[in-house]
Amino acid sequence: MNRSFLPVSLIGAPTDVGAGDRGARLGPEALRIAGLGEALVKRGVEVIDRGNLDGPRNPWQKPVGGYRHLAEVVEWNRAVMDAVLAELRGGRMPILLGGDHCLGTGSITAVARHCRETGLKLRVLWLDAHADFNTSDVTPSGNVHGMPVACLCGLGPRELTHLGGDTPAVQPEAFRQIGIRSVDEGEKRLVKEHGLDVYDMRYIDEVGMKRAMEEALDGVDDNTHLHVSFDVDFLDPSIAPGVGTTVPGGPNYREAQLVMEMIADSGRMRSLDIVELNPIIDKRNRTAKLAVDLVESLFGKSTLMRD
Repeated sequence: MNRSFLPVSLIGAPTDVGAGDRGARLGPEALRIAGLGEALVKRGVEVIDRGNLDGPRNPWQKPVGGYRHLAEVVEWNRAVMDAVLAELRGGRMPILLGGDHCLGTGSITAVARHCRETGLKLRVLWLDAHADFNTSDVTPSGNVHGMPVACLCGLGPRELTHLGGDTPAVQPEAFRQIGIRSVDEGEKRLVKEHGLDVYDMRYIDEVGMKRAMEEALDGVDDNTHLHVSFDVDFLDPSIAPGVGTTVPGGPNYREAQLVMEMIADSGRMRSLDIVELNPIIDKRNRTAKLAVDLVESLFGKSTLMRD
């Protein structure tokens, strides 16, 4: 297995403009306070903290045309796209510190463009309680943090589906969704129509996390750019209360550690999002500390004792 990692750049995106609750804009600082950069340095990773991107404030308005804060969401995602792409082109691994999960649109649009430029195939591991494949037609809230996968695959407002060019950024077959357990009925229909590869909690309960991850990582090779989009609500709220959209029945601590260790074992992770951490509803930064612990496992920390 490959235990060498690219130099890392931390990029803060302090916004909750796509979310239904305020507070995720404080996520980047909570992760820094929990010691993310220092933890990676201790693992031998070169780390530069690029600070926080700047963008519009959350106007906290009702949806217009089915989308809340679309102009602000687009502006934030464009800033994220440009920042992530610059790090990738510089040979570094961007770690996006969110912020809500609408930012995955800009981050993955950048990764997809980099893959096209370098001839790599893209695999996205979407660690989340939600499929995030909503459109304005199937969700009354209009919150764009429930739509990034749909936007990346070409469903949604043109400003987001074509954020990086003339075509949608990603084909649905690039995604592997892990830990899903909350999908709206209309969203479920869209997921099936577009053939997303979903490893929901029912499937994980039936076959075990190890087999689910083996299947999700199948085909990842030296020509693969593996992007991990880690929504903290992927975790069971009993261990990760600091998120706005908690859904019971998620992976426990050991299951989550196994996910991260198996990703690390692949040696192919080249970019990472950490999103939806909301310290306002956390308990003594507990969720941020857990996120840092799990990210350490993405970078090689392991409980493995046997050869």
